[in-house]
Amino acid sequence: MNNQNRAAQEAGTLPGKTERRRARNASIFDPVLVRSAVGQSFRMLNPAKMARNPVMFITEVGAVLTTLITLSELSARGTGTRYNLAVMLILWLTVLFSNFAESLAEARGKAQADSLKRTRQQTRAQRIRDGWITQVGSDELQDGDLVSVSIGELIPGDGEVVEGVAMVDESAITGESAPVVREAGGDRSGVVGGTRVISDQIVVRITVSAGNSFLDRMIALVEGAVRQKTPNELALTVTLAGLTLAFLMVTGALWPIGRYFGITLSIPTMVALLVCLIPTTIGALLSAIGLAGMDRALSANVLAKSGKAVELAGDIDTLLLDKTGTITMGNRQATGFTPLDGVEARHLARVAVEASFGDQTPEGRSIVTLGQSLLGKELPVEPAGAETIAFSAQTRLSGLNLPDGKQLRKGSGDAVRNYLAELGGAIPGELQGVVDAVARKGMTPLVVTEGNRALGVIELSDVLKPGIIDRFRRLRSMGLRVVMVTGDNPLTAAEIARQSGVDDFIAEARPEDKLAYIRTEQQKGRLVAMMGDGTNDAPALAQADIGVAMNSGTQAAKEAGNMVDLDSDPTKLIEIIEIGKQLLMTRGALTTFSIANDVAKYFAIIPAMFLLAIPGLHVLNIMGLASPQSAILSALIFNAIIIPALIPIAIRGVKYRPLGAEAILRNNLLVYGFGGVLVPFIGIRLIDLFLSITGLF
Repeated sequence: MNNQNRAAQEAGTLPGKTERRRARNASIFDPVLVRSAVGQSFRMLNPAKMARNPVMFITEVGAVLTTLITLSELSARGTGTRYNLAVMLILWLTVLFSNFAESLAEARGKAQADSLKRTRQQTRAQRIRDGWITQVGSDELQDGDLVSVSIGELIPGDGEVVEGVAMVDESAITGESAPVVREAGGDRSGVVGGTRVISDQIVVRITVSAGNSFLDRMIALVEGAVRQKTPNELALTVTLAGLTLAFLMVTGALWPIGRYFGITLSIPTMVALLVCLIPTTIGALLSAIGLAGMDRALSANVLAKSGKAVELAGDIDTLLLDKTGTITMGNRQATGFTPLDGVEARHLARVAVEASFGDQTPEGRSIVTLGQSLLGKELPVEPAGAETIAFSAQTRLSGLNLPDGKQLRKGSGDAVRNYLAELGGAIPGELQGVVDAVARKGMTPLVVTEGNRALGVIELSDVLKPGIIDRFRRLRSMGLRVVMVTGDNPLTAAEIARQSGVDDFIAEARPEDKLAYIRTEQQKGRLVAMMGDGTNDAPALAQADIGVAMNSGTQAAKEAGNMVDLDSDPTKLIEIIEIGKQLLMTRGALTTFSIANDVAKYFAIIPAMFLLAIPGLHVLNIMGLASPQSAILSALIFNAIIIPALIPIAIRGVKYRPLGAEAILRNNLLVYGFGGVLVPFIGIRLIDLFLSITGLF
């Protein structure tokens, strides 16, 4: 199995992000997808399924009624059969085109789900129980099982690394060729089944049983037969249902009005009028727009747990972004030691290195590297019997307890002050000045202590990510506030915030601080998005309106968020928001177009119906349509063919540009409002000319 997987990887056949993006960029009307969608369109004619869409359900009822009347006329060989037959066929095409739009969007999503399915492989697992290792199938693993995974082996299921550190090839999931580090005890402990260890050995605790992994649930969501509608979509559906009911009553009232003027309106004509009056265009495309939004998120390598999450991203007001790895390059590097008075620089370096023995973060390793450059051959080694103190988000300290009882620590300035106060140690007056001086330069100060005595400060340097300032400028143009979250002291945070151009920052942030800030923003009526990867981020991810967890993060973070970024790219939140805004803009644009082209159809069909009885209505026949029958059929044909014509816009979305709400509304009304009136006038007139020239009606 491993050899097959390796061969597939080398041959470039493993599915991943590239394949999903290829599916997205493929032709909208790809023959394979079209064949699948056409078959599904006919299966969706089931009234139980059509009832979910009130507008198209009424259209289908009208098509059934017209069909019965047409068949009755055919059996009796009465007059008017050709006209009724044409109305019947166009009505059924309208329903099928609506089903086709939704089916095509579903087919594209399922094609991407298939690429995710192929990342799941049945593998053998080295399960550890009671000190014994037994080989089992990955489908036999249960929650909490420990498995050993060595170099070249596939990780058998979703879980967390509890022992060791290794390079993992995640290209089968993310499509990226560069391997990533997964290690125990940090925020990069999460692993996904089907990825391959390419160095060292790790022990993984399985967090989800076979068949119920996060990937399994996402695949089921993407290819599910019933998609839960978002709140905005539900509200629009109710509005469309209300309009449909109103026009149903209006159409019903036209029959006695026609009788008053001596005109008997046939049922097919009244059905045709009703279908032209109700908002069939947006009713037909509404589901396709929502499905396409989730499809675009998946193409961006983001797994959304619901369509609501994708849509809500478009309404976000405030973004919470971690400084390290998001705004800055991450992996801060130690660049200098500043000893306090009476302390030798070499002694400070030695203690700083010893306090970093248990710190396996890039920052901790950079302290050892810097210490080595100063101490050379005098670099200390970890003594036998020493106890390493891992970094804690609560204490914000790490260090080493030596066998002789001496305690070495390093951490943030306020954390060290509290620590020294507990030990009864004195805090040097110059310490705060050194800490502030380092922080003002935009660097992070870490204070080093030996016992109850402060020795000096380690300088950690941050580097802004390339292009991050321009990205924040784009976000502000969308009307969003960007808030930086960091464990740094306020002075360092303020300097990084100034350099990057964020709107606000939270310094010395603990999990409860993030949670409190999100709740405060929400109480002000703002929608908040946050990205995180650690277990300590889980409460805030769950509280945020949009919580995006990194795939490299802990299982707790992935369960708490409502989206997971398979690329573990902290700046992906910006792309997610753009996808959400594009979804909202697309729905708004096509709704505007639908309502606008209904106005044009009124001018075509209503004067034609009463022209014979009320010659004065000729002034309203501004399109110059040939005859009442031709006018009705022209409007009905245009009403049907505009649906497939708009499918590319519904699926690919309206092009998003970071403009203010007023500018977006103005452009929407200009392009889709004015265009929605103009296009039907031209289309209906051309169809009418064709019908009259050919003599069909």
